[in-house]
Amino acid sequence: MLNITVIILTFNEELHIRRCIDNVKEFAKEIYVIDSLSTDNTATIAESMGAKVIPHKWPGNQAAQFNWALDNIDIKTEWILRLDADEYLLPELITELKEKTPNLEKSITGVTFKRRHIFLGRWMKRGTYPVMILRMFRKGKAVCEQRLMDEHIELLEGENITFENDFVDHNLNDLSWWAQKHVGYAVREAAELLDIEFNITGNDTGERNLSEKTLKKRKLKLKYAKKPLFWRSFAYFCYRYFFKLGFLEGKEGFLWSFLQGWWYRTLVDAKVYEIKKVCGNDKEKIKMHLKDNYNITL
Repeated sequence: MLNITVIILTFNEELHIRRCIDNVKEFAKEIYVIDSLSTDNTATIAESMGAKVIPHKWPGNQAAQFNWALDNIDIKTEWILRLDADEYLLPELITELKEKTPNLEKSITGVTFKRRHIFLGRWMKRGTYPVMILRMFRKGKAVCEQRLMDEHIELLEGENITFENDFVDHNLNDLSWWAQKHVGYAVREAAELLDIEFNITGNDTGERNLSEKTLKKRKLKLKYAKKPLFWRSFAYFCYRYFFKLGFLEGKEGFLWSFLQGWWYRTLVDAKVYEIKKVCGNDKEKIKMHLKDNYNITL
């Protein structure tokens, strides 16, 4: 076994949790499932597979839940790997972990992996791949940054490197579930774009110890937030579907680019437009509106 603890955040993940745990148990010394009081069989399945299940009420976002786990779990391993229940590592990445992890220099405190998306059973190789995400880090050397959306692991010290092979985001739910999930995401994404536009929180947007790919993505998001509503979502779709060759992924590629790249982004812009119609450009009104109507605190 490698000197790694895997932490999985769950809520009603009985469809995925067995696959996820089965994938990591061949190399992980410890597996913790932080369960947000699931009402299905997630906890039962996880426990039956040898994972340690810790129930903890959902605090409102993944960053807070993951950081709670870091503060409250008695982690004894040198490394921590964060996974979602609908994710798994490819065999090539597991082999790479086994070969490289024991020999990493002490100055290396984080490891970035390439994530591939499987959508409607097809790998979306063009359009968005690869997504580079720092998912493994030395104990005590990183936390999850506090963001409403697109939160990433932030190193407190040290350097990160990138492994060559992939892990996979492969959700098995249907499109109705997917659409409902993104409706929920839209208001949080809108709140974040409003924060960027009006600097509501006054957070420092300077570069922190995130991966190079994450920092590049953040700079692009800052530019995106300054573009005109609705036009920007259409332009983003065109970029992914035509310039990034998403059209080569067939019908699944069209749906992926359209639904995730245009429909969802247009829905986010619609929420921004709706909130601005009520609040104008008044930062305090926007803050109060988000808190009173969506329980979102900026």
